[in-house]
Amino acid sequence: MDIKRAVTNKRALMLLACFLVIFLVLCGRIAYIQAAKEVKGQDLTAIAEQRWQKSQVIEGKRGTIYDRSGDAVAEQLQSYSVYAVLATDQLSHVRDPEETAKELAPLIGLETNDLQRMLEQDDKFQVELGSGARNLSYEKMTEIRDLQLDGIHFTKQPRRYYPKQVYASHVIGYTERDMAEARMGLERSLDEYLSPENGSIKYDSDHKGNPLPNPNDTITPAKDGNDIHLTLDSNIQLALEQVMTKVEEDYSPKKMTAIVADPKTGQILAMSNRPSFNPNEYESVENYTNYAVSDRFEPGSTMKMFTVAAGIEEGVWDSEEKYKSGSYQVDSESKISDHKQGGWGSITFREGFLRSSNVAMMILALDKLGPDKLYDYWHRFGFFDKTGIDLPNETDSLIAQNGRSDAATTSFGQGSAVTPIQIVQAATAIANDGKMMKPYVIDKITEHDSGTVIQENEPTEVGQPISAETAKEVRKLLGEVVSEPEGTGNAYQIAGFDIAGKTGTAQILNEDGPGYMKGHGNNLFSFMGMAPEDDPKVMVYVAVERPQLDEFEIGSEPVALIFNTIMQRSLDYLNIAPTVDEVKKETESGYQMDEFEGSSIEESKAILEEQNMQVTVLGSGSKVLAQQPQEEIGLLEGEKVILVADEGPYTLPDLSGWSARDVLKVTAALNLKLNQEGNGFLINQSPAPGEPVESGDQIQVEFSTEQEIPDEEDATEEEQIDLEPEIEEESNE
Repeated sequence: MDIKRAVTNKRALMLLACFLVIFLVLCGRIAYIQAAKEVKGQDLTAIAEQRWQKSQVIEGKRGTIYDRSGDAVAEQLQSYSVYAVLATDQLSHVRDPEETAKELAPLIGLETNDLQRMLEQDDKFQVELGSGARNLSYEKMTEIRDLQLDGIHFTKQPRRYYPKQVYASHVIGYTERDMAEARMGLERSLDEYLSPENGSIKYDSDHKGNPLPNPNDTITPAKDGNDIHLTLDSNIQLALEQVMTKVEEDYSPKKMTAIVADPKTGQILAMSNRPSFNPNEYESVENYTNYAVSDRFEPGSTMKMFTVAAGIEEGVWDSEEKYKSGSYQVDSESKISDHKQGGWGSITFREGFLRSSNVAMMILALDKLGPDKLYDYWHRFGFFDKTGIDLPNETDSLIAQNGRSDAATTSFGQGSAVTPIQIVQAATAIANDGKMMKPYVIDKITEHDSGTVIQENEPTEVGQPISAETAKEVRKLLGEVVSEPEGTGNAYQIAGFDIAGKTGTAQILNEDGPGYMKGHGNNLFSFMGMAPEDDPKVMVYVAVERPQLDEFEIGSEPVALIFNTIMQRSLDYLNIAPTVDEVKKETESGYQMDEFEGSSIEESKAILEEQNMQVTVLGSGSKVLAQQPQEEIGLLEGEKVILVADEGPYTLPDLSGWSARDVLKVTAALNLKLNQEGNGFLINQSPAPGEPVESGDQIQVEFSTEQEIPDEEDATEEEQIDLEPEIEEESNE
């Protein structure tokens, strides 16, 4: 028995030992797994997180682009897409394909029969309904939803939207609708600023994927893209787009460009090209080039202002000195004539400039300044360098410098090629008393959430090519180009304002061979103007290439339609009104606006009516709270004056028949935002007359009546000539 018990105890001890060994191995393995969190190379933590921890992307929002008044011109919106569920085992599916197609097809741009075939597919669970059913606005989505069609459902996704349609589209550019890629313009060049940084949220879930309450959820917030604030003024830009479209429809030019700038700061107030495009419909873009900065051309006689400026600055210009016009022997091989064959006889250099004489410029450039000094001033005016404007794809110039012949043609704007933005920058020196300002279109870049400014542009002086005295003398000559009978710029006169500017009628190189194009209208017609002459606040440059002109039409007509419309609109909107002296030039009488703020409404109205002014009172108080125009502004007899009373309510008057300038007085007085269509005189307004308005409200107005163009007999000699410079090659005989 003792032997048997001993054997049993021995076996028990062995089993216990084995158990302890196995237990220790398991404990060690468990300890190892707890410490290493790994089995056979598999990360247990990662497996657990994959099974129980979920993550979700938090999408950021692309930055918004604003105009100078804070209105969005490019923004991210929620869009919607329509799809149809066809599976009959679903609670909501298309039950009547024929009726559904009949109601839905017109709203998504499909033919009823085509949509019906799509909805009758038996082998599909659901179908998308084509491009017309994608990227729908909220309004369009609700219109479809309100039809309550069985089986018609919606998904939503963000998209890029351009609310002002064809609005500085070459400046702003565009992204694809889903914002996957920025394609052109500021959208592309500033993509790193506009693009958001997506965030994420990580959370624990149960076996069904439902989130579990956990204070340790990890949230990485998204960072929205930065916002861009432009110098563009929508009141001017929209008017520019409208008149450019009208000229495009009426004259079908090869291309056009226009720039509106503040010469004191270099800020670009408006910029437009034709052909243009609607960035919401970027599939149909015809022209990707921003001609204002990316196209160089021989500009023609607008460049003569810089040749004259150089002559005045160097003391070699004498307005009353006479010369023989007609032609000039440049060298032994070539003679260059004026645009009028035979010239005008012996005339003064002043008259030569007003008539846009090529000979006057060549004598000044070659005999008085000398080629080296001429090119030195071209350097000073910035024509050898890019302006550095904050827009993509700025091109450089091509200045011809090979001998006297190149200097001769460069002096009057042929042979050398520059960009419109270079002309605008150079002209700021003439408008701004010799100080040349760098052009820019981006005012500032701000953080979306905080509004913190992360980058801001300031007016930058980039040179002083001429003195203030020279600039003033050049402006006087440019004013005479517009106002004097022999001047080439008579078509650009605006009643009550002294306009200063220079016309250009440049030849265009043949596309299919050597030499220049010939034929009526086969020129580049342009005008560089500024106002008021004594202290310009606005500059407008317009260039129209190869407009389709009837035999009786002249090249200045489409240019003047654009320039006069935009200059008038700009002066009105910027509250730059005629001075009393300028008014008297037009009417022999005038009234300088007094300050009425704080005065009695009745007494102020009586004073103004004694001056034959038409007074409109807004509000019901007894004292004047605000007035338009402001004090010291010159008024024509019979002009409208707005007085705002110190008590409301304020209602919109009946503006029917009012000019844009007078409507702007109302919006300025009540601090309203104006959305204008057309030009001329008001025919529609919203809100309606008598409707209440508050500060910051937007009003929609529509104008009609075509801008008048000067009769053909009023055209100047330069404008009636197809070919400006004629180069006569000497014969070998």
